[in-house]
Amino acid sequence: MAENEEPRLDYIEETVLKKRKHSEEWAIRRRQQLLERQWKIKENKKLAFKRAEQYIAEYRSKELDLVKMKHRTKRRKTTSMKPPSKLLFVVRIQGKKAIHPKLQKILKSLGLRRIFTGVFLKATEGTLAMLEKVEPYVTYGHPNLKIVKDLIYKKGHARLEKEKVPLTDNNIIEQALGKYNILCLEDVVHEIFNVGPHFKEVTHFLWPFSLAKPEGELQGRKNPFKTGGDSGNREEHVNELLDKMV
Repeated sequence: MAENEEPRLDYIEETVLKKRKHSEEWAIRRRQQLLERQWKIKENKKLAFKRAEQYIAEYRSKELDLVKMKHRTKRRKTTSMKPPSKLLFVVRIQGKKAIHPKLQKILKSLGLRRIFTGVFLKATEGTLAMLEKVEPYVTYGHPNLKIVKDLIYKKGHARLEKEKVPLTDNNIIEQALGKYNILCLEDVVHEIFNVGPHFKEVTHFLWPFSLAKPEGELQGRKNPFKTGGDSGNREEHVNELLDKMV
């Protein structure tokens, strides 16, 4: 090499440079992906822990429900007192949070799937035993004739082929209940209030009543009405509550 000659740089092909650049970018992406994956695993562990705590609390709540239900059943009086009326109106007032499946099943069988829905029931030993099991979630009592009329005329809907249909036409009633000589709204009121021979067919025909949340009532207290709470048997006092919900 001559004395004043500059050192010659090695020539690198453009394809090699591109490949090298691509490899560097790919390595950076892989690093980012790895960091993201590690972060996600860490967050998932936190989420799994939180969910586990929630599930444990939920399971404990459900089990406590079941224990309380069994205690209520054991405390049940063996002497049967004749109720002042065979007719009951039951309203679901609690149960947004998870409850034990056995209690959910009872509420579902009663037609009380949602809060502030209500149904007419016959006051039998079996019905009263079921209501005692789900007592913290319902309140009930004996509705008077005015309340029965208000419920059916203002809030009444029919169940036709699993569809909810407003009771705006007596033809709907006649088609469904005409074979029992129940032809109009007044016949429905009479059959319900008197717990007539076709009470079961009429209550099955009626869709569960959707009621309004009463102002100044139902503060979320699960203890019985008789001890200052919201739930359980109100007897004739249920009319005061229903008057605010219709």
